[in-house]
Amino acid sequence: IAIGRKAHNLIGHSHWVRRIAITPDGKQAISASQDKTLKIWNLATAQEKNVLIGHTHWVKTVAVTPDGKQVVSASEDKTLKVWDLATGKETHCLIGHTRSVEAVVITPDGKQAISASRDSTLKIWNLVTGKEIYTLTGHSNSVGAVAITPNGKQAVSASRDSTLKVWDLVAGKEVYTLKGHTNSLTAVVITLDGKQAISASKDKTL
Repeated sequence: IAIGRKAHNLIGHSHWVRRIAITPDGKQAISASQDKTLKIWNLATAQEKNVLIGHTHWVKTVAVTPDGKQVVSASEDKTLKVWDLATGKETHCLIGHTRSVEAVVITPDGKQAISASRDSTLKIWNLVTGKEIYTLTGHSNSVGAVAITPNGKQAVSASRDSTLKVWDLVAGKEVYTLKGHTNSLTAVVITLDGKQAISASKDKTL
């Protein structure tokens, strides 16, 4: 493939595509769309392999487990869904948020997911049982982004309340709040060594 050249068009969704996740082997993509579906694509052939149907509103984001066997989607319908990537079947529906689920990340061991919601909370889910482990509360406005450290022990959330919070995932408690932005947070990522976080905000700064 020539660098900078388009290789394929992946055509099939009937509304905006909100997020894309790539499987660990780099062979498949999973797209999340406002048409309420997710699609699984073969990246070598650009062919649609499967459609994941079950959400009743926009699908906001998607993540893939490190082993490439499961997909976790988050939706405006207030739920997350866990899917078997090989079969396209829904294995769990994660219910508990009271507003749209804006973001989801999966722990490095692939056993848990962390969701961020407009209801101002984050929730930790057991992907084996489909049960909620605990809820993280403290933000005063919608939580739109979350990142997890490489060791899986801490998470950093970003909110419309202009703050970030660092959480101890083992204890299920807030460690501290990061203040400095003057407007809503839009994104957060953590460095590979787990020692720093980079945040993005509507105040035009990182």
